[in-house]
Amino acid sequence: MTNGNARTVPEAINELKQELRQMKEELNEFLGTRVQMLRSEMGEKLRMIRLAAPTMAIGLVLLFTAWLVFTGFLVTIIAQPFMPSPWAYTISFVLVAVLYAIVGGAAAYLGWKQLRATGLKPERTIRVLEQDRIWLQTEAKSQL
Repeated sequence: MTNGNARTVPEAINELKQELRQMKEELNEFLGTRVQMLRSEMGEKLRMIRLAAPTMAIGLVLLFTAWLVFTGFLVTIIAQPFMPSPWAYTISFVLVAVLYAIVGGAAAYLGWKQLRATGLKPERTIRVLEQDRIWLQTEAKSQL
């Protein structure tokens, strides 16, 4: 039995099966490549987080250490001009707290800025997937 193209129905079905098998292999390879790309980019992002985290941790530890070690010293030094007022140490503690808030805020801001500069979104993977989507839409339209 022929279909006008000198092929039998079983031959056409076998050809269709082979094309489907090939399409499946190409799709698996395509998806595998995209998954590998995503893994690679996320690995890079994690490495950047690992680099920025110690900077933030060092900043926080130094702030805490500074608070413990220098608070007494600074409060005593700052209180001297206010003596013999009963408010001398209270004023000193407030001034030291403001100073620590400024320094601590600056360190935390710098660490946060470092994380934001690299971004956590996998930009390259998203860009490639968007290009793939456009290509697939173009191919689908040309097949119709």
